[in-house]
Amino acid sequence: VTRGTGSNMGASDILEVFSIFGQQSSSSYEYARVLIQFPLDEITTQRAVGTMAASGSVEFHLKLYNAIHTEQVPTKFDLFVVPISQSWQEGTGLDMVEYTDLTYDREGSNWINSSSGSTWTTQGGDYLFAEALTASFDTGLEDLTVDVSAIVEKWIKGLSGGHYNNYGFGIKLSSANENTPKSFFTKKFFARNTEFYFKKPVIEVG
Repeated sequence: VTRGTGSNMGASDILEVFSIFGQQSSSSYEYARVLIQFPLDEITTQRAVGTMAASGSVEFHLKLYNAIHTEQVPTKFDLFVVPISQSWQEGTGLDMVEYTDLTYDREGSNWINSSSGSTWTTQGGDYLFAEALTASFDTGLEDLTVDVSAIVEKWIKGLSGGHYNNYGFGIKLSSANENTPKSFFTKKFFARNTEFYFKKPVIEVG
């Protein structure tokens, strides 16, 4: 009944995406989305000194690893991987059960705030949907692997180069899935704080 719009899970070892229909009311939707950002320093440095291939000759793949859990797993759904259009704060919240780690308008993003003192233009996050990529899942137990080469190359060029800055990715259920009167609960991936080193989110270069 009380929605966790002020909650933050930035320090959790798990990333979670879901849509729950009909919980707060008979026609309500509850959402969880992932925000994730990678520094590009190593990529830009290697490109500058010539140890990384030029644009068009190298690929970048985002990889998130499935986290097995005991809750309901959604099946036959799509996730959007989409660039975020403004800066945000990771935060230090941990509670993914009762959502008690509220930011109280201080450090950390949530459904309403992108950071302390700043709100999202659209609640739930601001995204460049024209750049959205789709990852499809059948069983709900799959890892996520998406070719994000075009987005990374635009991040490297940045706003000054006629593109957009690196504010990371939003990972959410597709618009069609989010707006369906059906629950997709719950897809989990390992986060960067996981104890399993080889399960941390990565951008692979190849």
